[in-house]
Amino acid sequence: MTGLTLKAHFDGKHITLDEPFELRPGAPLAVTVLADPTDPEALDWLRAASGGLARAYSDDEPEYTSKDVKP
Repeated sequence: MTGLTLKAHFDGKHITLDEPFELRPGAPLAVTVLADPTDPEALDWLRAASGGLARAYSDDEPEYTSKDVKP
């Protein structure tokens, strides 16, 4: 089975899916905890990452084609 991303939240005791989705008992799951957007440290990391990506993919970045790739 291909992976699937479902939105969910933690209610203090359980992880609850935000929309109905049928899962079989014992289905393997992977849980990713997203950064709290109200956490100042998380916001600092997000800003730093965003700035790095903006510099790496700026408008003056050259366009590379398959001819630029050397074997």
